Amino acid sequence: MPRPPHPKDLCRLRVATEPRLSPDGRLAVVVVQTVAQPMAQGAPESDGYRHAIWLVPTDGSASSRPLTLGSRHDRHPRFSPDGRTLAFLSDRRTMIEDEPPRSEGAERGREDAVQIHLLPLDGGEARRLTDLPRGVQGFEWSPDGTRLVVVSTSHGATYPEDQSRRGLGRKLEPGAPPPSDYRFIDRLDYMRNGAGFTYDQIGHLWLVDIATGDATRLTDGPVADREPAWSPDGRRIAFTSNRRRNPDLLGRQDIHVVDVGSRAMAAVTRGPRSYFGAPVWLPDGETIAAAGHRLEGRGGSRNDIWLFAADGSDATPAGGRNLSARHDLMPGSGMTSDVTCGEEMSIIPSADGRWLHLSAPVDGAYELWRLAVEDGALERLTEGRHHISGWHAVEASGPVRGGMQVAYIRSAATEPPDLWLLATAAPSAAAPKAATAGTAAPAASAAPMRLTDFNADVMADLELREPLERRVTVDGREIQGWFMPAGDGPQPLVVEIHGGPHALYGWSPVWEFQVLAATGIGVFYCNPRGSEGYGQDFNDANHRDWGPGPMRDVLAGV
Repeated sequence: MPRPPHPKDLCRLRVATEPRLSPDGRLAVVVVQTVAQPMAQGAPESDGYRHAIWLVPTDGSASSRPLTLGSRHDRHPRFSPDGRTLAFLSDRRTMIEDEPPRSEGAERGREDAVQIHLLPLDGGEARRLTDLPRGVQGFEWSPDGTRLVVVSTSHGATYPEDQSRRGLGRKLEPGAPPPSDYRFIDRLDYMRNGAGFTYDQIGHLWLVDIATGDATRLTDGPVADREPAWSPDGRRIAFTSNRRRNPDLLGRQDIHVVDVGSRAMAAVTRGPRSYFGAPVWLPDGETIAAAGHRLEGRGGSRNDIWLFAADGSDATPAGGRNLSARHDLMPGSGMTSDVTCGEEMSIIPSADGRWLHLSAPVDGAYELWRLAVEDGALERLTEGRHHISGWHAVEASGPVRGGMQVAYIRSAATEPPDLWLLATAAPSAAAPKAATAGTAAPAASAAPMRLTDFNADVMADLELREPLERRVTVDGREIQGWFMPAGDGPQPLVVEIHGGPHALYGWSPVWEFQVLAATGIGVFYCNPRGSEGYGQDFNDANHRDWGPGPMRDVLAGV
């Protein structure tokens, strides 16, 4: 007999995230997050997480199965271009390797836990590839599969070199005082919630040889370099960085390209208020698509999908072509959930370069879309009361050749995240008519197929409540909200207000709301002015109106 949910039920959930397809689309991998379990009977419960990588055949011929134990954190899976090897990040070395010798005087503890591992998919153990002194934060395969571009905060390729460049590890003379542990900070952007001090954690790009594991630095400087993307020919890498004077005074970001052979660097975007990210190369190798904006004097800024010349000829304050402006979509918006993991925004072009695939919210749902490169025509690929949080796409084979195969993480108000598969229809020879975000028809070749059911046993025990949609009009704006009833008749009410303020509630699972309703307390939540997902004007409507306007929106819903 199903029962009301309890807070501890959250610890039973398997949360899927980070989907990735093999190049031929026959396999998918997904990271499954779980709550760490007590090591022994009667031991206190842990508040940590564990992450394992699972393998999922996309034809449904076999059940999903774990590829890694996930004793700690195995994540960021990436298939090699030939599909035979899976590379991933893991901190397993702290459990299976002896502690390496360290120079006397190192005061900051071990920083090299997270490294890249390679797992042969035809059988065998994963082996550690990298040994960068400060670990690895991200990576991508080169098109020919011989190298990786790696993001690392390491100063040197070896531990002694890294310690020397950081002024650490000096041998103390007898009787000398210990090194000082003070921090001299002269920048504003020096720490982040959760991460702690970040001013000395500046990531740069490195190249790592797959055969030997040798690492060489590709970029340098006082600011971080992120989001590397290889060109189709493997000769250049696009990345994002704020390479301005006093970068911590202005939240800006531009796309740059570095030549792998010569290390020559060129800006692809530029402007006093430009902010662009998620770069990806079109198959022609001459164009880079990115998400971002140049909105002047705005409180909230809408991401659009842009095209830029990879040679830097569009690196001007007015350069580039905005493909999605007329649709007023908001890709990259942050949906609120305490179950579903938020993931980085991505753009994936079709194999022929005619379409760009993306995700963006509409009416409280988070959907998949595709955008025509030629004229910016928009087609909707999914439709439902759900949250598509992470996804990956490759060229489809077989009967849907010319379209794309998309693996995505879907959750809903009463459904934890699982992996689904969608095959998009091959586009017609004629360019499609432009569609608006609210009326675009789904362009899938078949119904989406669910590939996993990680929480079937948990959900069979529980009775979750479907939220009721509520809409009110305030100051001429329609405000979308939801009411989760606690039972029949008058009940106490909790009003939940999202932060940001540029974020949104929607048809995503929120365990806190379910637990409150189960204990007899109704919940109301809504997206007041300033929230994302309803266009630029709505997103900017709390500019110079931080409190009173949004308050009217929330109280009208109450």
